[in-house]
Amino acid sequence: MFHKVIAATALTALTTSAAFAAGHCADGKTLTEGTLTVATGNPAYYPWVMDDAPESGKGFEAAVAYAVAEEMGFGANKVTWVRSSFDQAIQPGPKDFDFNLQQFSITEEREKMVDFSSAYYAAPMAILASADAKDTAATVDALKDLKWGAMGGTTAVPVLMDTIGPNDMPLLYGDNADVTAAMQAGQIDAALFDLPTALYLSAVVVEGSSVIGQFPADRTENPDRFGLLLEEGNALKTCVDEAIASLTESGKLAAIEAEWLQETTGVPLIK
Repeated sequence: MFHKVIAATALTALTTSAAFAAGHCADGKTLTEGTLTVATGNPAYYPWVMDDAPESGKGFEAAVAYAVAEEMGFGANKVTWVRSSFDQAIQPGPKDFDFNLQQFSITEEREKMVDFSSAYYAAPMAILASADAKDTAATVDALKDLKWGAMGGTTAVPVLMDTIGPNDMPLLYGDNADVTAAMQAGQIDAALFDLPTALYLSAVVVEGSSVIGQFPADRTENPDRFGLLLEEGNALKTCVDEAIASLTESGKLAAIEAEWLQETTGVPLIK
């Protein structure tokens, strides 16, 4: 009996050591030891998270979160989800998550308040046009005459002003829900969103609308890139960056993108 107890103790110690070895980079750096706390939006939308259920691992960002967790040594049962608004997350100060992903574009201004991982996705911008404007040609000259709306404080605003330069100043709104509501109410003709969101809004939210054009992802020297958001100075950043680098090198990140964010959309490039 004594020998069995010793053997069981040794096996437990070996198993524990192996677990620590697998997740050594994050050891002692997460909010809760042995658990990775991940945040997303409330609600979280298709195609980033399917059916507002990130714990399913379905949807591009849900799948990315679990892939990063696995690379860091956390099994799916060691991932805990919490929710936050977009605006709450980008504010400086303590966070109730280890990292947050809800299509945060990496910008210099935001990096003064929070930390970002290396990019896990480069998102092309696309134009969602109302039913009355969906026949507009995908040319800069034609797009200048539309009534534009945008979510204030996002990268959509400088992209709109620099690449299209509408004849009238765009109307700015507090969030993307307000932008789509304005389009439904006939206040604006068009708005910029990342391509997957634009396709979803056209198909599900804004009746009669259409995605009439897209910019190439490399339209500028600094294309819109999404990063995992962490509290400023978070020691976990190095571990997260290493995980993303590994997923990129192995091709797993590209496979996740191919599964959830199909590249072939049929939306023409803006000329």
